Amino acid sequence: TTLLSTTVSAFSAETPRREFFSKVGKAAVVVPFVAAGPSSVYGLEIVVPEQSTSYEFPSDWGLTFSYADDAAKVRAHMMVATALAKGSDRMEDFGKNMKKEMTDFVSYYRRFPKVAGKPSFSTLYTAINVLAGHYTSYGYKYPLPEKRRKRLYQEYAEIAKSLKRGR
Repeated sequence: TTLLSTTVSAFSAETPRREFFSKVGKAAVVVPFVAAGPSSVYGLEIVVPEQSTSYEFPSDWGLTFSYADDAAKVRAHMMVATALAKGSDRMEDFGKNMKKEMTDFVSYYRRFPKVAGKPSFSTLYTAINVLAGHYTSYGYKYPLPEKRRKRLYQEYAEIAKSLKRGR
């Protein structure tokens, strides 16, 4: 009750912001944002699958120059790449093809303002930067760490949601 009364009295038109924060403290302002937790993004519950060495090597690499189709395909390939475990068959080949496909995708679609402004593109671009950065730093044979995998799966869920809405 002391915090509540302090918050109410501190938050008035005459009280400067610095004084407000000194009375309530930063924790009172930060707590509501932390409560949602990292496994929930925009109300989506994220499931991070176990890493696996078995997968089907794709034969459909490259762009079709249809944004929705290409974005869905790049996302699907990235999900496979994110799930690969150390020692996966043809992991290096997969990584090289994946990096080329990601580079081609970004190089082609970022030139179009109508596409570059879509939420699905910006989120996919972010995910591409994460995966490409991993390949650059660690090579194609080293799997992604758990924390990075979790963040990527969150972004993949956002991308799917945006693509489904045509955004």
